[in-house]
Amino acid sequence: MGIRDILKKKDDLSTGQPPEKGTINHLAAPEFTIIRSDTSTQERIYPPSIKSVDNLHLAVQEPKEKDKPRRSLDVFRSGRPRSASESSQTKKESGARRLSQRLHLSRAPPSSENVPENLPDIVTSDEAQWEKRATMLAGQNNRARSNSRPGTPSDSSRGEERAVSSQQIDQDIQEAIRLHEEGKLELSTRMFGRLADPQGANNPLSQVLYGLALRHGWGCAPDPEGAVKYLSAAASNSASIEQMALQAGMKKGGAAKGELVLAIFELANCFRHGWGIEKDAYAAKQYYETAANLGDTDAMNEIAWCYVEGFGCKKDKFAAARYYRLAEKAGNKTLGNSWIWKEKYDPPGEGNRK
Repeated sequence: MGIRDILKKKDDLSTGQPPEKGTINHLAAPEFTIIRSDTSTQERIYPPSIKSVDNLHLAVQEPKEKDKPRRSLDVFRSGRPRSASESSQTKKESGARRLSQRLHLSRAPPSSENVPENLPDIVTSDEAQWEKRATMLAGQNNRARSNSRPGTPSDSSRGEERAVSSQQIDQDIQEAIRLHEEGKLELSTRMFGRLADPQGANNPLSQVLYGLALRHGWGCAPDPEGAVKYLSAAASNSASIEQMALQAGMKKGGAAKGELVLAIFELANCFRHGWGIEKDAYAAKQYYETAANLGDTDAMNEIAWCYVEGFGCKKDKFAAARYYRLAEKAGNKTLGNSWIWKEKYDPPGEGNRK
């Protein structure tokens, strides 16, 4: 994506309409049969039925007497059936184990230092709630960067008091873009760096563009870690401005909404690919989904991909179809996705409307 495209995307995010209303409905989990076996025996494991919710223990079907144990190729295994050498106490303990323990599926809920523990689950398409969610992500990311590398650009507290932009800064950004498009990448990147300096202009849009230049090596040596620092600074600075706008009752956000969404989306790319930071699928999914619900059509396609592949979340083709549809209706169509318009993926009461 070129710089002009990035700027157009930022303007669209600042002035565009929020995505369609509606929530993401999840498909019911499919039924499955679980059989555990070794070289001697096999047993079928039955999950608890709905009628026995008070008793969540597993019922294990014992092997039939007429079923002979299979031959083992293990020369160190005794000729006796395995069940003959196990005590009855062991059998009772084994039968009492839960399904998740048998399959080693017990795990804590997904978490990340880059995602707040109290991040709200939004069940409406209220743009103000999603923007508040974006400011929370930006704040948590800033704290995570500060704890790991004190003194980084994202630590700046001056951004809260500094204006988002000025006429001179806007002119300098346009000049840097012109230099970039003419192939004078070194001069362009140097200019973006000056405008992005937390001790200088501290401009959020310049911090996004300078972060991209560092990440991809536009007129400079690639510096993925430096890119994360400046993208985090952009998210933090724009989030503080948007937070004040939300507190003032502005439902559509403030002057830095476009910069905030761009920074959130690009940080999601960093978490997904491990650019300048450790890969974090859970954080990438949360950042993508937040940007998508604030109107970023690229993020809509990416969060749909996350739901298709189960990247940072459970697989959910219904949710994937929902976001792919939103992106396509907004003009960002992904080829080969005709399946998303199948009737079974229609939200309740909405129908198949392209």
